[in-house]
Amino acid sequence: MNLHQFRFVQEAVRRNLNLTEAAKALHTSQPGVSKAIIELEDELGIEIFARHGKRIKRVTEPGVQVLKSIEIILREVNNLKRIGEQYSAQDSGTLSIATTHTQARYVLPGPVAQLRLAYPKVAISLHQGSPDQVARMLMEEVAEIGMATESLVNYPELVTLPCYEWQHVLVFPFDHPLLERERITLEDLAQLPLITYHPSYTGRTRIDQAFALRHLQPNIVLEAIDSDVIKTYVKLGMGVGIVAEMAMQGENATPDLVARPAAQLFGHNLARVAFKRGTYLRHFVLRFAELLSDRLSRDLILRAMSGTPDDYEL
Repeated sequence: MNLHQFRFVQEAVRRNLNLTEAAKALHTSQPGVSKAIIELEDELGIEIFARHGKRIKRVTEPGVQVLKSIEIILREVNNLKRIGEQYSAQDSGTLSIATTHTQARYVLPGPVAQLRLAYPKVAISLHQGSPDQVARMLMEEVAEIGMATESLVNYPELVTLPCYEWQHVLVFPFDHPLLERERITLEDLAQLPLITYHPSYTGRTRIDQAFALRHLQPNIVLEAIDSDVIKTYVKLGMGVGIVAEMAMQGENATPDLVARPAAQLFGHNLARVAFKRGTYLRHFVLRFAELLSDRLSRDLILRAMSGTPDDYEL
């Protein structure tokens, strides 16, 4: 048995048992993948996959156990590579970050710039996607560190730690009549066209839950994953915007728009950082995590990776 066989099996599962797609992802041929898997099954004396004719239909019961071992073996192989890179390259290499658009646009620029000053030989690779895609990129080791508000805690394969709290803000044109009110309610907002995030992004779950608890149906006329896009359509008069507060703070504030805090309506959100469980973290990965939040320290992250700390320690 060899590492190529292990990678073929793992990629076949990742590609929903489609060997053609697995072969494309690994830059090889479909017959080569199929042959290697069969050779591994013959050597182990078990079937990893149940087949109907030549087509793979499902993972067998012993195959599930084989996949668990393959996951550990390939993870440790990657850990060995990282250890070698760290001690031979003297803090150079590439830091791969998986995150959402909001984090990439409004939160990460400062820490990324600070890391580059501290580690000028380290290149940054930024992968943007939905929170579920961020989790998937971590589990597939496309990225070493991930950051998002939703979904990350739903994956037992990941170690997640609280990073910072934030709230939504309401965004209005300067002349909007609601600005005259001292207190804006959900009932007020339910009467208006709203512009906010796509359901899987940037705390949208809390927005939906707040209206549902009051038995209100919000009139959401436009959804986007980009705060700047939301603000653009608010300026056009299409509706009231609901965006993350960092999109309206400091240099990100939009001169033509007014923001009002909305924590009293939608509560607070918690952004998290995440790592694949069992992964070896290089020095500059740990340093980058420390730059993201005062809550995070190298010692705490390493203890979390070993399975000890929880949210209460932060």
